[in-house]
Amino acid sequence: MVETCTETSLYVGDGPGFAGAHSQGATLAELVRNLREVIGMLLEDGEPEPEAEFVGTQQIAIP
Repeated sequence: MVETCTETSLYVGDGPGFAGAHSQGATLAELVRNLREVIGMLLEDGEPEPEAEFVGTQQIAIP
């Protein structure tokens, strides 16, 4: 999931299914690099146990 922080204007994202895989970046490219680094570090510590199974995303508009 990727969002934009309204206070900092940074992109904020997480790696679904990886507990603790959260990062941010000034650009989408920077966010992706940072997330890859975080997930890489988690994998170095051993195969993480998935906290959930990623199914997909859905955008919901609230009238």
